Amino acid sequence: MKIKIEQREPEQFEAATLVTIVFEDGAATYSHPWVQEIRESGEFEGKPGQTQTLYKAPGIKSSRLAVAGGGKRDKFTPAELRKLVGGVLRGLRSKAVHDFALALDASLATPEYVAAAVEGAILGDYEPDQLKTDPKKGDARVDSVSLLVSKSDAALERACERGRILGEAQNFTRDLVNEPGNLLTPTSLADHARAMARQFNLGCEVLDREEMKKIGMGSLLGVAQGSEEPPTFIILRYQPAKPASQDHLALVGKGVTFDTGGISIKPSEGMEKMKYDMAGGAAVIGAMRAIAQLKPAVVVTGFIPAVENHVSGRAQRPGDIVTSLNGKTVEVLNTDAEGRLILIDAITYAIRQGCTHLVDAATLTGAIVVALGHHYAGAFTNNEGFFDKLQSAAQAEGERLWKLPLDDDYKDYLKSAFADLPNIGGRAGGSITAAYFLKEFTEDKPWVHLDIAGTAWLDESKPFLAKGPTGIAVRTFVRLAETWA
Repeated sequence: MKIKIEQREPEQFEAATLVTIVFEDGAATYSHPWVQEIRESGEFEGKPGQTQTLYKAPGIKSSRLAVAGGGKRDKFTPAELRKLVGGVLRGLRSKAVHDFALALDASLATPEYVAAAVEGAILGDYEPDQLKTDPKKGDARVDSVSLLVSKSDAALERACERGRILGEAQNFTRDLVNEPGNLLTPTSLADHARAMARQFNLGCEVLDREEMKKIGMGSLLGVAQGSEEPPTFIILRYQPAKPASQDHLALVGKGVTFDTGGISIKPSEGMEKMKYDMAGGAAVIGAMRAIAQLKPAVVVTGFIPAVENHVSGRAQRPGDIVTSLNGKTVEVLNTDAEGRLILIDAITYAIRQGCTHLVDAATLTGAIVVALGHHYAGAFTNNEGFFDKLQSAAQAEGERLWKLPLDDDYKDYLKSAFADLPNIGGRAGGSITAAYFLKEFTEDKPWVHLDIAGTAWLDESKPFLAKGPTGIAVRTFVRLAETWA
């Protein structure tokens, strides 16, 4: 799909459809007599999600004029434009419209809005149907999107390119998450990471089982021992030409390519969705793809521990005690609390690699879905200043985080008579005790944990986004790196 900025008057631009955004107060990004007519008729109020189309609208060269509701003008953020463009694209695509132009007025012809519009088009165009064999699939596509502005400049062109890079990185992440467990194993995830690193000139190293055993990743290897598929530990390195500081940012992502729950096996209903249990790892790979192209001035390394959590005669048992990379012992009370077991070895390894700041993303707990539903990712931190930096990045990208407590009182839930820590703390505060478990391995480095179990997958499609993987955290990670200095 081609997306470009055009310095043209909307009525003079010829497209299959010209789209104008109309707000609840009647303001529009392109004024046309018909817009006023439908406003006065009461058929169109400008609310979010509302659309109407007029064929052969007088006075314009495009075949159709479509209006899209923008809601309240003072609440129309770049995130709202991202959703609007995604919804418009998906709606027009369903009608076999292959190109459209979006009129942006002066208030929206800014780098932040332009980048969001491009992202919305790319994200809205995504379908999780790579493995289908429908010969009609090619008919329902949008080939070209034009953003019409009264005046273009280099900043808008850069924003358009940034939006393309981010949108494609997020869709790359969604492709990885969407792969079923029989196709995406820890080994093939590492292969995808290697190929991406070669394409975008990132450093890439993959540790195998023997290398992990040699350095002492007992917690990670305990999870992997039940599967025929060998584990991998993926390391992606970005080094700027001129770092702005001595800081070294670590992005850590949980990479469980399929999760049966192990001996503490999950119910069969819904288990097919457990291919998404590597969404945090995929987000790190996708973010590193974008970082390599946008070239922020901070050193960034991505760490993805990748395993399959399976059931076999070799599988880890409840009651087993493993020794983590940092030397602490862990009593495994529940083999379905496996994500935290692989993350602690990854966190320790990142610290040993000299990382000064740590962020991890993981589909870690069902408890976070109970607490926050599917609208916010849970966030936990040991450093308020670092969290504020990450939260600012998330807000700018329209990814919603909600910080939960991590007081020392919660450590009382994590007691074992036989090891330094148990891997679960009971039903109470399940997402908090999981985060506190991770915190015990951060060695007081500034750290934020994102529990994305409720936000990494859509069970039903939205007007602007297909059912399936969302690619959450990619944009936040990239913005964090970009704004580091």
